[in-house]
Amino acid sequence: MPQNEYPLPAFHFLVELTERGSQEESTYDNRFQSVSGLNVEMNTETIREGGENRFEHQVPTRTKYSTLVLKRGVLRETDLIQWCRRALEGFIFEPTNFSVKLLGPNHKTLITWNLVHVWPKKWSVSDLDAEKNGLLVETLELNYNFFTVKFEDKP
Repeated sequence: MPQNEYPLPAFHFLVELTERGSQEESTYDNRFQSVSGLNVEMNTETIREGGENRFEHQVPTRTKYSTLVLKRGVLRETDLIQWCRRALEGFIFEPTNFSVKLLGPNHKTLITWNLVHVWPKKWSVSDLDAEKNGLLVETLELNYNFFTVKFEDKP
């Protein structure tokens, strides 16, 4: 069986802000434990045909994209968090583009999701609990207009 026939693992990935900050800040700010929300769904409209009562026609209308959710252990204030705070506290929105890259065993990019016009929607931290021994986790919820997917030819 050829190597590209196996399903890809989902635990080795990278998140990049493609239009903000220096390279050093970008690599420090991109360590996340989970990424979700790379979903697209086709909305439909129902049309009833006059005289035909056995079924309704479903026609596509437009696509709908989910909210991107990033989770990680809380770091001290970083450029990404400052960007979120400017939007959420000061109503200063600076939409940018993000890339989510699935990496192979040799750290080469296998798939890239390029998210367009990203802005922060919600920032939260996990509960503080003196009875548990765990990390404080922050969750960023980001809105985006759409994404494109690029599959790399040779990993």
